[in-house]
Amino acid sequence: MEITEQCVVALTWTLTDTLGEELDILEEPVEFLVGGSDLLARIEEALQGHGVGASLSLHLEPEDAFGDFQEGLLFLEPRALFPAELQEGMTFEGTALPAGCNPEAPRDMLYTVTDIYPEHVVLDGNHPLAGIALRLHLQVRGVREATEDEVGSGTAGTGFFRVQPPPPGEPLLH
Repeated sequence: MEITEQCVVALTWTLTDTLGEELDILEEPVEFLVGGSDLLARIEEALQGHGVGASLSLHLEPEDAFGDFQEGLLFLEPRALFPAELQEGMTFEGTALPAGCNPEAPRDMLYTVTDIYPEHVVLDGNHPLAGIALRLHLQVRGVREATEDEVGSGTAGTGFFRVQPPPPGEPLLH
């Protein structure tokens, strides 16, 4: 079966920056809905017409991936507003930011704690890969028709390319 809109592809990949540093490896196939919200548009375009066994290498500039880094999404917040067990790398949904945080911080974002100082905490609303050109080497491991539920929801249930809070104990990327 060829990859077209509204089908589900099972992919494995290696994601690196342009210097070759590995950022993510997906060794077990994960399913993504083509034509939904699971994949970046540039990846969907490259997959069209391919089938099981295809191997693709893509170069993604920030505008094709997670956008440019935006200084305006960095917020310096009082340390006292956050729990004592706060650690760098923790994430907070904008709607769950502690009372007293900057009202200019958009509440529809996910924020990562990037730095902790005695008096302040730095929250970053940028995607962890924002501003980075990426190389994605992917393999198509399976292709199938999407179910009505998948088409209706716009996803096969995978959130790699959407910033969302990870389940406890899970990495942010997938």
